[in-house]
Amino acid sequence: MSVLLTEQPAPGVALIRFNRPEARNALNLEVRRLLAQHLTAYGEDKDVRCIVITGNEKAFAAGADIKEMANASSMDMLQRRQDRLWRAAAACPKPVIAAVNGFALGGGCEIAMLCDIIIAGESAKFGQPEVKIGIIPGGGGTQRLARSVGKYKAMRYLLTGDLFGAKEGYEMGLVSEVVPDAEVEKRAVAMAQQIAELPPLAIELVKESVLRGMDASLDAGLALETKAIQLLFASEDQKEGMAAFIEKRKPNFKGR
Repeated sequence: MSVLLTEQPAPGVALIRFNRPEARNALNLEVRRLLAQHLTAYGEDKDVRCIVITGNEKAFAAGADIKEMANASSMDMLQRRQDRLWRAAAACPKPVIAAVNGFALGGGCEIAMLCDIIIAGESAKFGQPEVKIGIIPGGGGTQRLARSVGKYKAMRYLLTGDLFGAKEGYEMGLVSEVVPDAEVEKRAVAMAQQIAELPPLAIELVKESVLRGMDASLDAGLALETKAIQLLFASEDQKEGMAAFIEKRKPNFKGR
């Protein structure tokens, strides 16, 4: 059976499920490659408008597969080109929701931070414990955690390797929403379906404006936003959305 499973739980929604329960969904190279492939494919699929990534009730993904890397050399790590897989996953233009139960540690936490929204169960645990085994995060953990929660909170967890719960993640601004453990996937799919019903061009430009604007000056970000809204006035969905609002009916967005 594949280490990644996919399904379409609702119209316009694709779900990717980590499937290595015997290893708490540890991220070996096969998982990373397949994840990058699926996100790239879904990013180009017009029938997919939002993506959910999840694991099982015990683990979203409990980190890298340590057995696979324990005896690796620097050249081994270089030739694996894992940074390219991370970039491919991060480049998906569609909204991506992480549905997190159990552990999201190391690479698992980094994958959650690649997503645009994080829905976490009350018992979920996050962390970047790499320092405890003599390395540091290698999938963006030092950069994305600091950008998400600020330098001092990030340093507190990156330097100690301590874990933190869903509630603290929410309070720090990392977790979007905390729900009962049994409702995580259901809530993530419902939110994905809500997003999938909206105009996909506008959704894509919201994501692009936010992500590109975060690393730019305020003036540059505002300029990007202005060009994006001007561009959308050339879309059929803008005309449909405003006509439906005026006519008090449900719009039918086609992504054109």
